[in-house]
Amino acid sequence: MSAQIHLANPRGFCAGVDRAIGIVERALESFGTPIYVRHEVVHNQTVVDDLRDKGAIFVEQLHEVPDGQTVIFSAHGVPQSVRDEADERGLHVFDATCPLVTKVHMEVQKHARQGREVILIGHDGHPEVQGTLGQYVGEGVDPNKIQLVEDAAGARSVEVDDPDDLAFVCQTTLSVDDTSAIVDTLRERFPAIQGPRKDDICYATQNRQDAVKELAESVELMIVVGSTNSSNTLRLTELAERMGVTAYQIDGAAELDVAWLEGISDVGVTAGASAPESLVTEVVDRLKELGARSPTPEQGSHTEDVVFSIPRDLLREIERRPAS
Repeated sequence: MSAQIHLANPRGFCAGVDRAIGIVERALESFGTPIYVRHEVVHNQTVVDDLRDKGAIFVEQLHEVPDGQTVIFSAHGVPQSVRDEADERGLHVFDATCPLVTKVHMEVQKHARQGREVILIGHDGHPEVQGTLGQYVGEGVDPNKIQLVEDAAGARSVEVDDPDDLAFVCQTTLSVDDTSAIVDTLRERFPAIQGPRKDDICYATQNRQDAVKELAESVELMIVVGSTNSSNTLRLTELAERMGVTAYQIDGAAELDVAWLEGISDVGVTAGASAPESLVTEVVDRLKELGARSPTPEQGSHTEDVVFSIPRDLLREIERRPAS
């Protein structure tokens, strides 16, 4: 019997990703090339390739941007030192940092001003983590008073100078379950630790994880669409596997293997927050070519209607430009 396809809901693009892509597209349409983007604006190869084809130039370091040019900061955010360098060089900056990441940045900045130690829960080397660590700056601020903890073992071993003046913040794209275990360990060791007034893990990350949990109860195979450098997508794959479902993370339909469907009666399909719906459609079409049946009506307990506006400085620049 052929496998039945089930689609996770919600899946794919979140408001922060939509906004970041829109910023690059609007800048290209209004100002032409070159438009530089520091780091991949979102972690999806299809999106990046599309924007590159439209004229965006992606760089990893600010020194790669020539003086006087326009640069866009990616949705993951940047350290304050990068903003300072851009100002010093007179670069024209548009900021595509996700507003939910900016919220975490502001929390860290507040703690730094107050001299409070901070534990950042996140993955070492991720650009969002690098950007958040880089917010603990200022006159007289000791940069060693912010520490990164990646897992429960790290939470059990981390040492702080003043347990009574301590706070934690989180990378926005983490696993909800894993983060809860880390926070529980920190609270057990440091009862006075302060957390954010509102959970740092973004609504879209949590909703997509909840949808995978729901779907995993009725499928034997999970196809997760998204690039390997996407943190929130990796968490979806790990979550499905933790629930006992075989999971494969793929960039697109070309990576599907017919052997995966052998003996499978129900296959789930989801996508990380930086993966476009067009990739999901291509995956579904390919699964059908391999013998799977069309998706069942989508079910999901979360409705997403969040919209983040384009930065006002970009809109003002567009309005000031003479009509062609």
